[in-house]
Amino acid sequence: MTSRTGFFVLSGVLLLVALVCVGEGVQLIATGKPLGIGIGICAFVIPVIGVWFLRQTVRFGKASEQLARELEAEGGLPVDELKRSKGGRIDRASADAVFARRQSEAQAAPGDWRVWFRLAVAYADAGDTPRARKTMQHAIKLHSTEPARSNA
Repeated sequence: MTSRTGFFVLSGVLLLVALVCVGEGVQLIATGKPLGIGIGICAFVIPVIGVWFLRQTVRFGKASEQLARELEAEGGLPVDELKRSKGGRIDRASADAVFARRQSEAQAAPGDWRVWFRLAVAYADAGDTPRARKTMQHAIKLHSTEPARSNA
């Protein structure tokens, strides 16, 4: 299953669970008992948090894809230069070498979203997903604050 398919399946499950929570919350509030009302209100809050998280994930994915398309149009997407085992696993030393180079590029140009995008890809290749996501968020932030280019 691809990550996109998995995302849509999990999103559907989240929305189904949200509907069930809301239905149960209505029934609990309808009991009129203080404990039932309290739990019923909580049953409304949980789906809100889940839908907010889903929305943030979708926004992150769209923004990342936009940066990738723009970088591809500029010819600046990182080239896959990683060595792999016969089974297709990325060689750790190769990923570390690429990561070190990308990190020094980011330190040399801290205001350029392009180098941060490439660093995020290097983090992902090195298996550090939390830092890859945080670095990609930084690239998105830099891109959104970059002044628009004129075609003059």
